[in-house]
Amino acid sequence: MEDLITSVEERSKLAGSNHLEALLFSLGRDARTGKELIFGINVFKVRELMAIPEITPLPNAQDHLVGVVTVRGLSIPVIDVPAFCGIESTDEPKILIITEYNRQVQGLLAREVETIERIAWEDIKPPPTTPGLGDTGLLTGIYHMENNRTLMLLDVEKVLSDVLGLRHSAKIQGVEANLLQGTRVFFCDDSIVARGQLRKILDHMGVSYSSEVNGVAAWDHLQKIAERAENAGRLVKDELDCVITDIEMPGMDGYVLTKNIKSDPRFDGVPVIMHSSLSAKSNQNLGKNVGADAYVPKLNPQELASAISRLVNANNAAHPNASAA
Repeated sequence: MEDLITSVEERSKLAGSNHLEALLFSLGRDARTGKELIFGINVFKVRELMAIPEITPLPNAQDHLVGVVTVRGLSIPVIDVPAFCGIESTDEPKILIITEYNRQVQGLLAREVETIERIAWEDIKPPPTTPGLGDTGLLTGIYHMENNRTLMLLDVEKVLSDVLGLRHSAKIQGVEANLLQGTRVFFCDDSIVARGQLRKILDHMGVSYSSEVNGVAAWDHLQKIAERAENAGRLVKDELDCVITDIEMPGMDGYVLTKNIKSDPRFDGVPVIMHSSLSAKSNQNLGKNVGADAYVPKLNPQELASAISRLVNANNAAHPNASAA
């Protein structure tokens, strides 16, 4: 297992080229279908892999929160992911995956860890809308592997939001209502939970917005805004005040989307905020390298509101005569 952890640390350095480094793990064989379900998460979010230590149960804990473990002096909540996903299996979890999302640390139970696979985001498809895991918001993408196997990218943000509740939910206390009335924002995120949180904070701030659920659709949407502005003899910055993008998205990740925006002169003066659960310093540096104007962790409305305000106000000060849409 130590070799795999070392591999995670080494291979994660390859990120930033529209590829996902996914840690593949099994939740066991589903008794209803007879198939072993393979899930994946970004290696950047994996802190450690270990055999399951002793778990201390919590009184009146939420469903699927099986208790806490102590790892190097840190008390970490443990989530029964197979049970949360409704998998009926006699296979007992053997591995605890310690993850970090939005500066929060938690453990995910899994049957076993398989390997790490480097996957082009363009080969990852949006989840199906047919009944099953795909229409519940539990998945953010599907990837068809060799040997007729399917890798499902788990929306861990939804898992954390549903299981850990307020601990991981966005609170807007301290953010002034209608702070940016009339500001126009475009955002992109493949997580149903993150999209809901963004709508909540933008509505509270009085921001008007449009959105897409993956990078390819986002770039197409932005191209149409640019074409519409050009046809009207206006600048994109007269139509759009800010772009907010997730990083991990099927088709095109946020790094490539940001690079596309920043390399297209039509979008000069339009700031880009990366809004991601990847909270490591290395990810923030990658964001800066492709031209992101700010990097904000998810589930932190105060930081997001501050970043939007700072960038929009700075643009308004630099272009006081810019016309409204």
